[in-house]
Amino acid sequence: MTPSSTIEFLIWLLLAASVVAVITARLRIPYTVALVLGGLALGLIHLPLIDQLISQRPNWLTPSVALVVFLPALLFEGSLKIQLRQLRENLVPILLLATLGVFVAAFITSFAVHWAAGLPMAAALVFGAIVSPTDPISVLAIFRSSAVPKRLEVIVEGESLFNDGTAAVLFGILVGGTAKGGLTIGTGIEEFFVVVLGGVTLGLIVGWIISKITEKIDDPQIEITLTTIAAYGSYLGAQSLHLSGVIATVTTGLMIGNFGARFGMSPHTRISLWSFWEYVSFVINSIVFLLIGMQVRIGTLLHAWEPVLLAFGAVLLGRVLSVYALTPVSNAITKKIPLRWQHVMVAGGLRGSLSLALALGLPTDFPFRAQILAMTFGVVAFTIVVQGRCRSARCFACSESQG
Repeated sequence: MTPSSTIEFLIWLLLAASVVAVITARLRIPYTVALVLGGLALGLIHLPLIDQLISQRPNWLTPSVALVVFLPALLFEGSLKIQLRQLRENLVPILLLATLGVFVAAFITSFAVHWAAGLPMAAALVFGAIVSPTDPISVLAIFRSSAVPKRLEVIVEGESLFNDGTAAVLFGILVGGTAKGGLTIGTGIEEFFVVVLGGVTLGLIVGWIISKITEKIDDPQIEITLTTIAAYGSYLGAQSLHLSGVIATVTTGLMIGNFGARFGMSPHTRISLWSFWEYVSFVINSIVFLLIGMQVRIGTLLHAWEPVLLAFGAVLLGRVLSVYALTPVSNAITKKIPLRWQHVMVAGGLRGSLSLALALGLPTDFPFRAQILAMTFGVVAFTIVVQGRCRSARCFACSESQG
């Protein structure tokens, strides 16, 4: 693989993403739905140009590299705009859903897939962790264009942000345990808390340092560069210390968004910062969907239609149980979440880029990797195209009446 062919590969991917974006705007369909269909098309169409594009996939884009390239930017962009004040006010429901909710969804999915589809328990647990985090991009887009209560938006977005961290930590522990030949519950719980708390600590340190530096500088290019260093530096630093890179990056983004950008950046710099990271998120989301589409052939997906449907049902069941079982606990502790909001939270539990990035990050020799990739893409496609389309205007109208 030569440098020129690598650049050509990326240019073709960006061109495909641009075409999808233009079609999306014309047809007025959610961009994530179009990406799913575009990914499927790449796996289905056998034209010389498409086959040549697939054959030019860079050798350096290994699963471990894919995680490092894609995850930090997606996580940092997601955490950058969340306000700590709103987060604190809704911390109880967000943390309940982003921790216990993830475990419920992951293990229900795992046992269902193991029992009904015959996937070995170790691989089923990893798959459950992969598809457990929510990624309601399409739902949030509608929220922001409608008169949806701000608190509901904060809960949905905050849960999505933090359950990314929980799912990624759980994924790493399970993959590592599979490589070692086993993992005890006690060891897994201990490792979970160590990597999470360590990631939070490192993220706070990196975010504070970068925030203090940006206070002394008034140059958008340099300050944006520093946030890029912070996003990837916190992730890589945590990984090298065997801590959670995901948690570290999210915490760094929260620190910079709420302190560095708010107190240490001019309005012009803040606008440039938001625009830069929105563009990066757009590019990476597009590439992740298209890369998965290039790896998952439509024949493989159709062959796995039964486990895909089963996994989708299990994911939906896990979402229903986690929301309707954990929300009453939250309501007993803090401000109540109306039942109609809970319906929207269930409908908004779509899966997306993080699940795809984690699936791409599986080692190439991981048992049943091809089946897990196909099932992950299938579940993401179902939640976005089917479940996402079921989030009717009536749900949002109901939520408005409760606001």
